[in-house]
Amino acid sequence: MPQQHPARPGDHETTAGPALDPGRPDGRPGGRPADHRIVVIGAGYAGLLAALRLAPHHKVTLVDPADHFTERVRLHQLAAAGTEVTHPLSRFLRRRPGIAHVASRATALDTGNRLVHTDDGRALPYDRLVYALGSRTDTRGGALGTGDRAYTAETAAELRKRLDDGRGTLTVVGGGLTGIETAAELAESRPDWEIRLLTAGEPGAGLSRKGRAHVRAFLRDHGVRVEEGHRVGTADEVDADAVFWATSMTPRTEIAERAGLDLDSAGRIRVDPTLRSLSHPEIYAVGDAAAASTPGSGPLRMACATAVPTGLHAAGAITAELRGREQRPLSFRYAIQCVSLGRDDGLIQSVHRDDSPRERALTGRPAALLKEQVVRSTVHALSLAARHPAALRLLPGSG
Repeated sequence: MPQQHPARPGDHETTAGPALDPGRPDGRPGGRPADHRIVVIGAGYAGLLAALRLAPHHKVTLVDPADHFTERVRLHQLAAAGTEVTHPLSRFLRRRPGIAHVASRATALDTGNRLVHTDDGRALPYDRLVYALGSRTDTRGGALGTGDRAYTAETAAELRKRLDDGRGTLTVVGGGLTGIETAAELAESRPDWEIRLLTAGEPGAGLSRKGRAHVRAFLRDHGVRVEEGHRVGTADEVDADAVFWATSMTPRTEIAERAGLDLDSAGRIRVDPTLRSLSHPEIYAVGDAAAASTPGSGPLRMACATAVPTGLHAAGAITAELRGREQRPLSFRYAIQCVSLGRDDGLIQSVHRDDSPRERALTGRPAALLKEQVVRSTVHALSLAARHPAALRLLPGSG
C-alpha cells in the first residue's frame, strides 16, 4: 500500500474531482496568470529550468522523487572517479517560494480531470502540465543480461563501487558519445582495469573525419581496445568482469502513452512548434520526452543541448498563452557537439544547423576546457533562473 501523505503548505493538491478551470470560450483557463496551476513532472535540465522560469507568474508544483538535481552529462565522471554530480534542489528552490516540490514519482495522468497521480497516493490538479521526465538507457529486451555485472549511466555510482573492488576487464558496449566519453574517462583514471569498446560501426560515427580520427587516437594511446562490427544483444554475450551498456536512449513516456498522448515512432510526445502536445494541448512536452523540431535544425536529438532551450521555451509559451498573447514557435539551431576525453583532452565538433558535422574541430586541452565551461553553464543557468528569472529571456531558445 502506498503511504498516504497529509497535505503540506503549498502542495496545491486534491484527492478527487477535476482541476478547477474557470473556462473561456477558447478553451483556455480564465482568471489571472497567478491563479493558474502548473505541474512540472521531472526535475532534470528541462523540467527544473521550466519550473524556475514559470514560478514568478504561476503556482508551480514540481514533482520529482529526488531532493537533488543530477548533472547527467557528468555521470561518466562519477563512474570513473566518484566526482560529485548532484546539487541539492534547495539550492535553486529556496529563492523561488512559488514552487512547491513534491518528492514523489508521477505514476499516471488523468487527462480528463487534469490530475497527476503519484506513487504516494496524491492527486495533483493542473491547468497546464509540463512533461519533463527525460530519457534513460534503453535496456529493453533483457539487454543487461541475467547477472549483476552490467551497468548503465543511471547506475554509475554502483559501477564506481565495482571498480574499487579490484582490477579486471570492463567492456563498454556502444560507440556513440556516451560510450566514447565513458571508455575515455575509465581508461585515463583506472589504469588497473583493461578497457574495451564494442561498437556496431565506427566510434563517433556522427563526427567529422578529423573528429573520428582524434577519438580513435585518444582511445588507442590510452590502451582502449576498440572492436568494430560487433552487434551485441545482451550483456551475457560479452566476456568481461563488468559491462557498461551505452547503446541507445529511450524516452520516459510510459505514463504519457497510457494516458493516450500521441507519440511518434520513437516513443516521444508529438508536439507543435510551441511544444504543446498535438493530442492534449493543455500538456507541454520538453527535453528528451518531446518529439520537437525546428525548420532550421529538423528533429531535435535527445541531449542536454536541446533540453535547456525546450524547457525555457515551454515556460515562456505557457505564460504567453495564459496571458492571451501570441505564442512564438521554438527557434533553435545546432552549433557544436562537445565530447570529453578524460580530464585533459576533448573534442569540440563544429556542426551545421541540422547537427551534421563540419570538418572543423577543436581538440586537446583547449577543447577540454571549453567542454567544461559548457557543462558548467547549465548549472549557472539554473542559478540564474533561481535568482533572476527575467534574465532568462536573453538566453537563446527561451521564447
